[in-house]
Amino acid sequence: MKDALGRWCRMAGRATSRPVLVMWYVLQSPETPRSDKAAIFTSLAYLVLPIDILSARRLPFIGWLDEVVALSTLVNRMSKHITPEIEATVEARLDSWFPRPADISTD
Repeated sequence: MKDALGRWCRMAGRATSRPVLVMWYVLQSPETPRSDKAAIFTSLAYLVLPIDILSARRLPFIGWLDEVVALSTLVNRMSKHITPEIEATVEARLDSWFPRPADISTD
């Protein structure tokens, strides 16, 4: 799932990837209870797997809405597990995938 998540994030862009990566690292944390890990895993799998309740191809706006609502609800519910270390790790990963203009060398 890690590879699928990375591919999805690189296609989705920095802003969209941020909450997904936060949830990925919360899932990896030994401090996160199993029941919360199950909810995170299920939501992330739904996001990156090709199965969809509302197809984004057939219903462009509405098709993305179910993912947005699921992810927003998940991040809100799991916010108690988001540590400063997780935030820093996510920002470092995003910076490696999506360098900011000031980080790009002009050599």
